[in-house]
Order: sequence, then structure tokens, then C-alpha cells
Amino acid sequence: MSKRIRIGTRDSELALWQAKVVQEQLEHLGHQTELVPVKSTGDLVLDKPLYELGITGIFTRTLDIAMLNNDIDIAVHSLKDVPTVLPKGIIQAAVLKRGNVRDTLVFKKNEEFLSQRNAVIATGSLRRKAQWLNRYPTHTIEDLRGNVNTRLQKLKDTQHWNGAIFAAAGLGRIGLRPEEAVNLDWMIPAPAQGAIMITALEENEEIRAICAEINHEETEICTSIERKFLNLLEGGCTAPIGAIAKIKDDVVTLEGVLLSTDGTKRIYVKRYEKVGEHHDLAKYCSDYIIDRGGKRLMDDIKNSGKQINVYSTKLLTETQRQLFNEGIFTESSDFIKISTNRIKPQVVRKPIKNVIITSKNAVAALLENFSPAELQFENIYCVGRRTKKLIEQKIGPVVKSARNSKQLAHYLVEYIEGTEVTYFCSDIRLDALPKILEENHIHVEEICAYKTILDAEKLQDSIEGVMFYSPSTVQSYISANKAQGIAFCIGETTAKEAKQYFEDVRIAKVPTVESVIELVNEHYL
Repeated sequence: MSKRIRIGTRDSELALWQAKVVQEQLEHLGHQTELVPVKSTGDLVLDKPLYELGITGIFTRTLDIAMLNNDIDIAVHSLKDVPTVLPKGIIQAAVLKRGNVRDTLVFKKNEEFLSQRNAVIATGSLRRKAQWLNRYPTHTIEDLRGNVNTRLQKLKDTQHWNGAIFAAAGLGRIGLRPEEAVNLDWMIPAPAQGAIMITALEENEEIRAICAEINHEETEICTSIERKFLNLLEGGCTAPIGAIAKIKDDVVTLEGVLLSTDGTKRIYVKRYEKVGEHHDLAKYCSDYIIDRGGKRLMDDIKNSGKQINVYSTKLLTETQRQLFNEGIFTESSDFIKISTNRIKPQVVRKPIKNVIITSKNAVAALLENFSPAELQFENIYCVGRRTKKLIEQKIGPVVKSARNSKQLAHYLVEYIEGTEVTYFCSDIRLDALPKILEENHIHVEEICAYKTILDAEKLQDSIEGVMFYSPSTVQSYISANKAQGIAFCIGETTAKEAKQYFEDVRIAKVPTVESVIELVNEHYL
């Protein structure tokens, strides 16, 4: 391959270490490479929403987007962080030889607390918490999140903690393993823990062939079994699950475990098969656990009295709900309802030179009143990538799409042909666009295409954050609730409205529901 292989990676210290390992192995084989640290999603140019492409991973989505946008050739991940089902068009191209698979206890002074009734251990992992409480039921577990460096510093700074649990591979790879550390050989690790994985586009056969050169077959077999076990057990339910597969003397061994979150219930399985006859190993073990109360245990975990801490003012799909990190309990409903108006036929009886559409609801209203052939619009201007896509699918080409109505107004002042526009809008709309246009001598004919009906629910006082997608959703929420907690907003216009009521307002990087979810995840990391 003559051109450089672009290696995509996150920009954390551990992620860069892993990417450099891949880089060294590829360059050792004579391939030219370059590292491409990817910090954020930036402006998405994908032609489908993330959930339609199967992009669900919290830690992998940025690199998935970069790959599908052709900004990178391969992506390097910690395999334990990768969803068991990859996005459409992306495949596992290689797994490197596995490092230390174990979990490690980092303690403050000594290990004497292990024999004591009272001790405090920190971890953000449900799996580690459950296994620790199963072994030490009188101990207390406190939450610990962040990258490796941050978690080590928190352990040092928190006086009453006796220790914290880390992945041994993560500590060792960046040279941060303290002397006061011991591997927990009794704790079953996360599926694929300690393994570095490379993804590539399925259609890129040349890159796939190159990656195959550094694939470690034994690690690939073992991690594939573990991840299949996880996939068969999980069923969309967050549960403490561990799995480790090993090969010795041509025999594959799989150990698996499922626990209740408090560690009081534990279902364990161990099974052997010869290499080549191991393909049903994961299914046997998952069936074993399910048949011995695993399904009931997972149902109990899923339905246990979760206290909702984040509420979405737009009804979320099941795929979107699965994007939230562990420990974030969400509920959602539509805080605004749409009622389509009857638009007089004479409005579109003759061709219209300049049309503005700022929402998908306006598109739906137009199509409910008229056939696409009746909509003779010469120049269409809109707000939002998804509105643009819908217009071009149903009505015709869009001249210009902007991120918000204010940006679109400033564009029109500079570039519009003529001095009149027809604006299909809601009965509740922001003043910025028509005001800017009228101030610049561009006449705006407003057609009220639909009504926005505020339909808020009264929420419990324990809500810590609310997700907003338009100024109307903010207005609807305030009509029935007090402003408390954090307002997670889809864009600047929505945030401006929220700032009238909320002290803490956060804005998503890109104007999509998935990006608002990512914003929530970042807060609870």
C-alpha cells in the first residue's frame, strides 16, 4: 500500500499508547502510517442518523463517525469498550495479542483491611462492585469514574477509601501501576478485557488484508467467545457480567459469571471444549446461566426501583435509550404536540421564488396539504441537516441549510435572490429570522403550517437534568415544573431560552438527539 494508513484514536494517554503499539507493528511490516487523534465528532456529514447506522458505543462513536466519513482508515479500541454488534459497514479487522486480563486492587498502605469487617473500596464498574460484595459483603463500595490518571488521583485524595479497583492492563501500559497493587485472580474480568482491537471499513479489502497480518488468532478466538457470551446474556439489560476464555493444549476453557448488583446472588459456569469444537461454547454457558435463574436475575436488575435522574422532553427510541452510560436512569415523553393546519390552496397555486422551512414538522404539514408536484418552490432554504434531508427526499433540492434560524437569516441577507420570502412556520416561533430579514428590507410572508401545543408532565423533584430540543420544549417544561438541575440543550437557540430559567446550561457539540445524550454521558462519566 503506497499511501499512509491513517490510524484513528482517542486522545487520552492510554488510547494513544494503544494506537502507537498498532503503529509500531504495522511499520515493522513495512507499512507507512500516521496517527490521527480524534477529539470530537465535529460536523456530521453522514447521510443517516447514528442509530440507523448502528452507532451505539459511548467510547467508540467518535471513531466510528470518523471512519464512516473516511477521515481515518483504521480505528484502535480497547475491545472491552466496543459494543458486541458493530455499526453497519464496519468490521473487526484484527485483535492484538492480549495483555494482562486481570483486575487490580490498588490500596493505600497495606492489605490488612481485607480481613476487617468495615472497609471502603472505590469502583465505577457494576461487575467489580458485585464481585467484591459477593466476597466481602460487609464492605462499602463508592463510585469512582474518569480516566486512569484521574481515578488514581481521586484515590490518593480521598482519605476514607482503603483502595480502588482498576484494569491491570490500563495501569501497566502507561506505567502507572503503583507498588501498592495486587492482581485479583479470583475476580472474573470483563469480556475481552486486556485486548486491543482494530476496526476497518468492510469494503476496504486492502486495509483488511494488512490488518490481518498483525491479528493474533488465539486472542481473537478467546475474545470472540467472551463477547458472544455477553451478547447472548445481556439482552439490552445492564448487568454485572464477567467472562474469560483461555486456550491450553488445544482445549478452550470459558468461565462466566452473572451477579446481582449487590453481590448477594451469583451464577457461575465453567466449560471446556477442544479447539475447532468450541463454536457453541458461549451459547452453552449463557444457556446454563439463564436456565439457573439468570433471566429472572436480569429482569430484577432491569426493573429494580430505579430513580430517574435525567428526563428527555422528546420521546426517545429504544436504540437511543441504550446509548446512555451505566447509572444514568432516564425517562422520556413528548413535551410538545403538533397539530397540522389547513393551508389555503391559493398559497401554492403559483410558483414561489424563495421558501424558508425551519423544521420537519413544517415539511410534514406541507405534504399533508399538498402533493409534491403542487409545491413549485424555486429556492428552498432550511434549518437543520435532517430537515434538509427530508425536504430533498420529498419536495426538492435545498439551496442552503444552516444550523439555526439566525444563521440562515444572515445568509439570506447576503445571498437571497429578490426581496421576498415565504416562511412556513409554527404558531410559536422565534423572532430572530423575520426580524433580521425585515430590518434588511426583505419582506416575509408567514404561513402558519402547524400549531405547537405545550403538553408538559409534572416531574419528580429528584430529577438532576432535563434534555431540551427546542425553545418550545423549554417553555413547555417551565409551564409545569420548576427550573432545577442541568439543562442539556441541542443547540444555541434552545440554550438561550433555557438560560432564562436554568443556572447550569450545557450545549451539545452537534444538533442531534445522540449528541445531547453524549453531553449527558460526559457529565456522569
